[in-house]
Amino acid sequence: MLATFALSVFLLKLPAGVSLMLAAITGALTGGEGFPVRHLVEGSFGFLEAILIISTAMIFMKVVDATGALRTISYGMIKYLYRLPLLLMIIITLFIMFPGMLTGLSSACILTTGALVVPALLAMGIPPKATGALIAMAAVFGEIAPPISIPAMIIGGGVDMPYIGFGGPLFLASFPSAILTAIYFRYRFLKRFDIHEVLAKMEKPVYSKYGIKLFIPLIIAIALLIAERTFPELMPHLGIPLIFLIGALIGFGTGEKFNLYNMMRSAIRDALPVMSILVGVGMFIQIMTLTGVRGFIAVTALEMPESIKYLAALIMPFFGSAYASASVIGIPLVFVFIGKNEIVIASALALLAAMGDLMPPPSLLCAYAGQLVKVKNHFLILKESIFPIAFTLAIGISIIIFSKEIGNILTWVF
Repeated sequence: MLATFALSVFLLKLPAGVSLMLAAITGALTGGEGFPVRHLVEGSFGFLEAILIISTAMIFMKVVDATGALRTISYGMIKYLYRLPLLLMIIITLFIMFPGMLTGLSSACILTTGALVVPALLAMGIPPKATGALIAMAAVFGEIAPPISIPAMIIGGGVDMPYIGFGGPLFLASFPSAILTAIYFRYRFLKRFDIHEVLAKMEKPVYSKYGIKLFIPLIIAIALLIAERTFPELMPHLGIPLIFLIGALIGFGTGEKFNLYNMMRSAIRDALPVMSILVGVGMFIQIMTLTGVRGFIAVTALEMPESIKYLAALIMPFFGSAYASASVIGIPLVFVFIGKNEIVIASALALLAAMGDLMPPPSLLCAYAGQLVKVKNHFLILKESIFPIAFTLAIGISIIIFSKEIGNILTWVF
């Protein structure tokens, strides 16, 4: 199955979702199960909830962007915080992360908030390569940060672990790394700049035209997400996809005009590659279970030497894709570290898996960021990211090593 996946992705250049499906079919044929249509179809629906969350969240983010709310926040952020450069860089990093926190997609960070802050970062004197590196790193952290982390969902789904109690561990896996990255780029690249020149190159805000109602969709969506988790006995269970659709519909009349049908088409088109990966991952896991490979890996993993366990975790990013790495390597590694806090382990592994979106050969996030900052060789952006990548990997491994203690502290705090 692994050989088929590698051959399809790296040699035949097929999409990761199609490659995972072919790997699942190969596993079934090799395992003597023939062509099990029922299991393939059943597996393809294994991550239906995550697929619904991704599609509706992307629609919501497209609507919020179209109304002018995001560019208004971006403009105000630079205008009022430029005298505090360290705080400004931290807030910019968190702002870039925001779409990923809601959608679980790193690409959403680059396509929306990342694109909005690029002119400002360049005008502030940060070199194009460093600007692209900051955006790519922030996109990774947004993909992992709560409330929605697709790699964590994939790992949890593979070991029958419900997506409950991940908020604290995912926060610990993403926010400290994001803040350290912001500090690194602030002191390495950010010098004195002319605020008027920066604001002149940014998209103009529309707050004076629409007022506070511009932010109503964001406020309501976030309030519903918090209320559903905080007051489950009082709040009817709407579900995350429905909350995002409600927020998108409320967007009408709150800001700039937009065509909802076109927004929905654009959102689904952008999210389709990731949704196809989740369909393929579901098939892959289903066939692993059917043939007994999943159980074999779980039993064998328990016998691995301690030193190899952490080396296996460090290999995760070099798989080239967060979702493929989470499904193929992340799931077995949860069994490897059994006896520790599984939720904390899964969160740390999700962080390590997400770093794969930066790594060659595809280096997808570096390529996307390179297009924004007009750097043709996206490996130059990867080069500028090496130091943040190194300390992020160190943080991920440290969380795994001390997962039991971290789990006890988080349980006591929450």
